[in-house]
Amino acid sequence: MLPIVRSNGFAFLTYATKFSRHLCSHHLVDQSDHASMELHEVIRIVSSPIGGLDDLEESLNQVSVSPSSKLVHKVIDSCKDETSPRRLLRFFSWSCKNLGSCLEDKTFNHVLRVLAEKKDHTAIQILLSDLRKQNRAMDKQTFSLVAETLVKIGREEDAIGIFKILDKFSCQQDSFTVTAIISALCSRGHVKRALGVMHHHKALISGNELSVYRSLLFGWSVQRNVKEARRVIQDMKSSRITPDLFCYNTMLTCLCERNVNRNPSGLVPEALNIMLEMRSYKIQPTCISYNILLSCLARTRRVKESCQILEQMKKSGCDPDTASYYFVVRVLYLTGRFGKGNQTVDEMIERGLRPERRFYYDLIGVLCGVKRVNFALQLFAKMKRSSVGGYGPVYDLLIPKLCKGGDFEKGRELWEEAMSLDVTLSCSVDLLDPSLTEVFKPMKKKKEEAAMVDRRALNLKIHAKMNKPKPKLKPKRKSRSKTKKNQQG
Repeated sequence: MLPIVRSNGFAFLTYATKFSRHLCSHHLVDQSDHASMELHEVIRIVSSPIGGLDDLEESLNQVSVSPSSKLVHKVIDSCKDETSPRRLLRFFSWSCKNLGSCLEDKTFNHVLRVLAEKKDHTAIQILLSDLRKQNRAMDKQTFSLVAETLVKIGREEDAIGIFKILDKFSCQQDSFTVTAIISALCSRGHVKRALGVMHHHKALISGNELSVYRSLLFGWSVQRNVKEARRVIQDMKSSRITPDLFCYNTMLTCLCERNVNRNPSGLVPEALNIMLEMRSYKIQPTCISYNILLSCLARTRRVKESCQILEQMKKSGCDPDTASYYFVVRVLYLTGRFGKGNQTVDEMIERGLRPERRFYYDLIGVLCGVKRVNFALQLFAKMKRSSVGGYGPVYDLLIPKLCKGGDFEKGRELWEEAMSLDVTLSCSVDLLDPSLTEVFKPMKKKKEEAAMVDRRALNLKIHAKMNKPKPKLKPKRKSRSKTKKNQQG
């Protein structure tokens, strides 16, 4: 009888344990569900566009929620892309009132970084003031992001002001923060202010000189100041710091951008001199180096030089990428070398390069812009053979172009092709109806020739009038003075 009792007692205990575990797990599930409901309710209130800031705070007071650092993080991250920075700041202020000192410094820094990303100057200043009043510590990464944002929105004086009083935010002025403020200032071309910081805190940048010189070079490049950029390179060499690929590419950008407006014919020789100097320091120019030059040559319509640089890339062992071919093909299309442009695209595909959709989008747009829809169709066929997808925008461009040019048959063919591929089009089917679509007929050649003759005749008349010698005026006779007349009389 005893074993049966023991076994029954064991069974009873096991059942009781399972039942208690079930109750506990059920209670935990209820708690988690309740916390999730609270979180969603707070997110709904903060992200709602209805009501002002006071209404927001009043709605938060009516919610039975216990704020915590974890809740603040989740709400801020969930609402930062859906609502204004001011509503985020008011929610955080409400959390501070309810939590007080329970909020951690990292929560303050997280909210400050979010406000910096949103580029709200007033919200940043309010939170910085609260940070200082409550003796909170601002970490170095937060300062770096805040300084960069302030400079971007034209508040470089505020950024320097915060740097000067970093100790009041429990943040030290060290190598990281000095480099951060210099980089932020140079990113928008405020190099002189950056040099002032550099000279004042020269001891703190020891061991981090390369990053500082890179920032200075970039700053002078923003200003297109080749002379000062060259001086930075010389200072690096005199300090026994070898300029790296980034430095020379920045110098190349500065030089080429300056020559686009001032001396387009000097683009290639001066850029090649920079590349020669790079090789003397055993730094080989990369695709990025050549693409800097090719982009500027394309902007100035230097066709011959663009093709020569592309060939030079292949000979020097630097394989061109899709961007290199894009710059060359674009300038070929813009200057009417359509056959050569198509050959260059074929060469690129044969070399195994597979460009993205944007490559085809831009070049097809260029061909349509110069009214060469037939070549645009050929390029579109190559795009479809490469199976990159995203054909909708091209159909939306070509179908109206063809129909308004009078080629309704080809337009309908493209429409049916798009429908068979299940491509969603934004253009209207009414374009395929000749009775509804206005056709823009090109001018006849005779009229164009007559217009050209009239323009030439008008120009000749204008030049003839401008170059016509002025008639020589006869000198006026000098009238005899009265004294001479009296003497003769």
